Amino acid sequence: MPPTPAQILARLRAEIDTLPPQLQAAAKHVIDHPGDFGIDPVRVTAARIGVSTNALVRLAERLGFDGFDAFREPFRAALVTESEDRLGSDWLDRMAQGDAFAGKQSALARNEINIVARSLRLMAPERVQAAVGHVTGAKRCFVTATRASYALAYYFHYVGRMALPGLQLVPRHMGSALDDLLDADGNDCLLAITFAPYSAETIRSLRFARDRGARIVLISDSEVIAPRIEPDVVLPVSTQSLHHFGCFAGAMVVLDCLLGHLVAAGGDAARQRIADYEAMREDTAAYWKAPRKPRVRGG
Repeated sequence: MPPTPAQILARLRAEIDTLPPQLQAAAKHVIDHPGDFGIDPVRVTAARIGVSTNALVRLAERLGFDGFDAFREPFRAALVTESEDRLGSDWLDRMAQGDAFAGKQSALARNEINIVARSLRLMAPERVQAAVGHVTGAKRCFVTATRASYALAYYFHYVGRMALPGLQLVPRHMGSALDDLLDADGNDCLLAITFAPYSAETIRSLRFARDRGARIVLISDSEVIAPRIEPDVVLPVSTQSLHHFGCFAGAMVVLDCLLGHLVAAGGDAARQRIADYEAMREDTAAYWKAPRKPRVRGG
């Protein structure tokens, strides 16, 4: 997992006194002007500091990055993600004034923004806290969904298991989730994801788990999806769509927020497991990397 700008800046502050003079000057510029650093090309940054471009490359490598671009990328990404809510929606209005295709794109984009915002508003902290408590307090937390929403369950399990080893995606293979819930009991939890039209398989899993005393966390577009479904916590999301199928953007952001809480709740142990996963993937060449560019010797 790439470090955040805050983590990079904290390390620079801690190590700046141990750096050579040119690298000290470069580190001070990044600390003092993180926004400019995220935007400016390497030559512009070097000229502003009064150092060679090679000094910036060496600072990047000292921090563990492959080069200047990788060093700058977290700051560049932060400028986009942290400022978007202050940029307004004028761009949507301008797009809507274009041709028919642009107008349709504007309507679709506005709908996605609206369902994300509504889903996040519905995430009452007390509900989220209760859901996190059930998931982290369980001996095992089963995660289930079917058809299109299975992709959401898969993603949540894939990321979440690195912080919480007790997460289990069911069904594990091509069978029924009931096969994996057979020995569920009051020490376990079931996190289920389903949206209208509701999956009969997921409904059966919810009833089965409830009959065995497991805690239930439901992520759905309604708090009442079928008779005899009595979740301990419901995290409602908006799936309103301008096409035939429901939009999952709202569900995705709710799951991402929930993952953030699970990682935080896992503390140092969760962070160490995530680091171990990343180290293993690096050791086994799981991620493609471009060949390193030759170093440019500066003055």
